Amino acid sequence: MAYHWGGSSACINSDRKVMQKKLLHEIGGNAMLSMVYGKVRKSKKKDKTSNEVEIFTFESITAAANNFSAANKLGEGGFGPVYKGTLRDRQEVAIKRLSKSSGQGLTEFKNEAKLMAKLQHNNLVKLLGFCIQRDERILVYEYLSNKSLDFYLFDSTRKNLLDWEKRLNIIGGIAQGLLYLHKYSRLKVIHRDLKAGNILLDEEMNPKISDFGLARIFGPRVSEEKTNRVIGTYGYMAPEYAICGVVSIKTDVFSFGVLLLEILSGKKNRCRYHLDRQLNLIGYAWQLWNEGRALELVDPALNELSTQNEVLRCIHIGLLCVQYQATDRPTMLDIVSFLSNDTIQLPQPQQPAFFNNGVADESVLPYSKQEHYSLNDVTISNIYGR
Repeated sequence: MAYHWGGSSACINSDRKVMQKKLLHEIGGNAMLSMVYGKVRKSKKKDKTSNEVEIFTFESITAAANNFSAANKLGEGGFGPVYKGTLRDRQEVAIKRLSKSSGQGLTEFKNEAKLMAKLQHNNLVKLLGFCIQRDERILVYEYLSNKSLDFYLFDSTRKNLLDWEKRLNIIGGIAQGLLYLHKYSRLKVIHRDLKAGNILLDEEMNPKISDFGLARIFGPRVSEEKTNRVIGTYGYMAPEYAICGVVSIKTDVFSFGVLLLEILSGKKNRCRYHLDRQLNLIGYAWQLWNEGRALELVDPALNELSTQNEVLRCIHIGLLCVQYQATDRPTMLDIVSFLSNDTIQLPQPQQPAFFNNGVADESVLPYSKQEHYSLNDVTISNIYGR
């Protein structure tokens, strides 16, 4: 849905304010919101909250991003391109602009703005403001200088910058962020698109979960829901979600388990390993675990022998997260405890998802659904029946 204005500038400004007020009402919550025209305006209220969200004009965003020049472009996802920008107060920001051809639209825009205006945690990326003007939909985030986790993890040279201490810190930070979303935030949130590309890294390589356009809000007493709209990224989806559309906190736990195995191995789950048996990463990890060779999964860039026990424990936790049955998987509260207290005895993992008789079993997906999943880490946000 696009919005267009015509007539005098006074009418344009009036309609724009009506649209912005409507959006602010839909976002709701306790976040303070201040109107910004051309520059960042400081709140007049003395006790300004740290999660204040601001509204920017398109002109101020264009100026900050140098007219959306190619030199300012940081990357592109399912929502659209992301640009680096500099506001008039010299603050660096990441500007996420909805692509005209994006499958995501106003619903996802409002969903992300609503969520991020209300959520605040050290391991979640911080929303600074947004812009909705004419047919433009833009989100403005804090700028994180070290890009996303996949930029390092799957590059043969850059992965060497991720030593064991950094990887363990990233694992722990992601777990803390998910625990906040599932249990301790004002909203019970299921992310639904947790992957390496949606983990941003700050200047100290601390992780921040990003991209909440596909997130789902649960009521306090709701444990799971069924949806006819399956959205997410191939390789990270839990089987009950991919096949039946069942969403729960265990959906994110499965994705976390895949991500954990990727961080440990430096390999992507969707690739194939073991020449004879064509295993995906989950299947390969399961085979090595059962053969007592789990350490062979570990990225060769990690050569600290003193970390073997920690690494084995993390592999164990990862396999618990990707078990086929959602009820067998731990909660994020369990996982944080497992990671922080090595005296807690872990249960033995059961058979993982998409693994059947020694082969990574993707045939469990009905043909009509298989065609909708991305094979190249691109988020799928609109799924329709044939």
